[in-house]
Amino acid sequence: MNTAALGRGPDPLFDIDGAAVMVTGAARGLGLEMARALAARGARLALVDVDGDAVGTAARELPGALALTADITREETVKAAVAAALARFGRVDAVVNAAGVLTIGAADTLDADAFRRCIDVNLTGAFLVSRTAAKAMDQGGRIVHIASVSSLVANLEYAAYASSKAALSQLVRVLAREWAPRGIAVNAIGPAMIETPMTAGHLDDPEFRERALAAIPMGRFGRPDDLVAALVLLLAPGGAFITGQTIFVDGGRTLV
Repeated sequence: MNTAALGRGPDPLFDIDGAAVMVTGAARGLGLEMARALAARGARLALVDVDGDAVGTAARELPGALALTADITREETVKAAVAAALARFGRVDAVVNAAGVLTIGAADTLDADAFRRCIDVNLTGAFLVSRTAAKAMDQGGRIVHIASVSSLVANLEYAAYASSKAALSQLVRVLAREWAPRGIAVNAIGPAMIETPMTAGHLDDPEFRERALAAIPMGRFGRPDDLVAALVLLLAPGGAFITGQTIFVDGGRTLV
């Protein structure tokens, strides 16, 4: 195989140029990095975040991006964001839901409200984003959630987070089956631990960091750009027949 030729020219299987994509959790971290990757490939973006100032800053970095403030756990704000994206672009081709919280703590002492908040953002929010976006996808579309290796593996002190992400992966399966006749594909990407603002407070703890790294067979944490190929595939023509899947991009973490 001539590997030098692999990067030559646009490949229609992975062409997302002109696609109207809404990205939630887009003000920072994985959401912002994914927005940058999509913008570089010609997607038209509606950036959504609960932090209005931060998402405005992010949108100014990406030419033509629309900044929208919404709390994904409040359906009325999600509806308003989708309506604004429709008004700007005339359609919503895809939604990438990267909004989430990381709640870690021993099950016997974990605050119940913290548990509920984790489920509310990571699961209920994902449901509300999916349902609202699907209603706007008259010609079909793609919905991609950011799940986690915690959708599958059982880490200590992850009762809240793992429960939310495991449920998210099952939600993806059910929605995919319900909406397949409408041409809407629903999938998730499950990364291993990635250094982002959300994980920084935990990875600053040397013991936590060593334990998390030791569980990844490839011997490194993930990077946001590790997820880009899977994301583009799920949004592009080449991913048209993929639905209901959680694709783990994890350096082998789910093998342990």
